[in-house]
Formats: sequence, structure tokens, C-alpha cells
Amino acid sequence: MLSTFIKQHKLPEKFKLTAQEHYQPLAERIFSQFTKSHGAYFVGINGCQGSGKSTLTDFIAEYLAATYQLTIVVMSLDDFYFTGEKRQQLADNIHPLLATRGVPGTHDVAMLETTLTKLKTQQTGFAIPRFNKATDEPYPKEQWPIVKKPADIILLEGWCWGVKPQTDEQLKAPVNELELKHDSKGDWRHYVNQQLKSRYQPLYRTMDFWLALQAPSFDCVYQWRLEQEQKLQDNNIGLPNSKVMKSAGILNFTQYFQRLSVQACLSIAKSADTIFYLDYARNISKTPFMAEL
Repeated sequence: MLSTFIKQHKLPEKFKLTAQEHYQPLAERIFSQFTKSHGAYFVGINGCQGSGKSTLTDFIAEYLAATYQLTIVVMSLDDFYFTGEKRQQLADNIHPLLATRGVPGTHDVAMLETTLTKLKTQQTGFAIPRFNKATDEPYPKEQWPIVKKPADIILLEGWCWGVKPQTDEQLKAPVNELELKHDSKGDWRHYVNQQLKSRYQPLYRTMDFWLALQAPSFDCVYQWRLEQEQKLQDNNIGLPNSKVMKSAGILNFTQYFQRLSVQACLSIAKSADTIFYLDYARNISKTPFMAEL
């Protein structure tokens, strides 16, 4: 299974050691907790852009499905982004920065809540949304995957998933040039924070287990996101009206994420059941802390 996974995901051979030392033990721990639960079991995964959330999530899903014949559902918070039209409405009505996907307030949280409820009650026959970052729009609904079997374990990953809202004091000062130039009064960041508090945080209780991928600092996020975008471009050569970003666009884009990415290190890392501490090359640099449940 591991060799096939490495080949399919075009991963370096060193991934085998990471999987054996860290990912497989984590998957076994999740399975152990699942066997003590009743019904669907939810795992929340937090990590900044490019930290490897998708690869880890896919590995856990394939490992548990192959080893224990479980029905695993993989979801990304990114797949619940609003359409460009809806985000433009938010930009017109609330703040111009909301035209750009990413922060709390740019996701269809109502759809997310409905989807989580259906998975919790192990319903079938419904679709889970998928978002195409190359076009910056959701995929057509006929391309959304259908849940055909009652879910055993649900893996939900997201860069701001699990992050706690900030205090008014934390919101006062801009953290980067984007906020300084385009949110001088703080309207955007206060709206984002309120959305996080009122719409996202209540859904955190759905999760039974939390994992955090912790970057060494926010400085590495630009390079990691640059690598992500290059892969996206390679997979969408010739796409008309492509929204794949160049380096300057990525540098600006990551500023939208800076405030809450740093907040994640200060909040979810203190309460996560498992933390993988990453170095600048995304290797796990420390033995992960695993809290007792």
C-alpha cells in the first residue's frame, strides 16, 4: 500500500520513513479511538498552507480503508468556498477583501454544517462539494462525489479549521502590509473574527480528535504555497481563464492567511490531541505530542 501511495502521489522515497514512523502510528491511534466510539468518528486536521495536510489526510484514509476495510470520507474546508459571484457580493456589501477566498466568511458554512450532520447520522446518497482552485470556482455539481456508504471515519482538514477567534486587543494592530493598506480601520479582520466565533467555532465540537501540523514560522508559508501553485499549474496546462497565481500574487495571497495562521499556533496547538512539529523542509522535526483523551 505504501509503495503504491508514494508512486501515485509522486512523493520522494523518504516519505516511506515518515509514514512508518509517524503517519501509520497516528492512523492506528485514530482507529483505536474509533473502536471505542459509537457511530461516525470525526478527525479535524489543522495546518497552514502547504504544510502537507492533504497528503497526510489521503494517507490516513487509504491506510485505514485498506487495513481495516472502513468507509472513510475525506473533506477539505477549501471545498466549501463560495462562488466568485457570492464572494463579490460580500465584497460589495461588507468589505472588498472578501472577494478573495480563504478567510472565515468566504465558506458556505451552512452547507458544511448540513454535510457534517448527514455524515454524523451516517446518511447516504448525498454529494460533498469540490472546489477547483485553478478556476477559483466550485466544480460543477455533477462532478461532486456521492457518499454511497455510511461513513465510519471522517477526516476534515483546513488551514483555519480549529482556530479560535482573537480578542479585541489582538485585532487592533495590522499584522502585515495588506491589512495596513486595505484594512486600516480593522473592519475586515473584525468581520472575519466574528464569523470564526459565531459560525465556525460551534462546529468544532463535532470533531472527536484534533491533529495540528505546526510550521516553524509563518516565513516558510510563502515558499510552501509557491510549490503548491506550481503543482496546480502543472496539472492544468492549457486551462482557459486560469486563476493559477504567479509568485507576486502568491506573496499577496498569503497575507490574507497570516493573522489566523499565527493564531493557530497559539490556540489549537495547545489543545490538539496530536501535533506534528515541522521544519522548513516539512519534515517532522520533533516527536509529536500526543495528549491522552
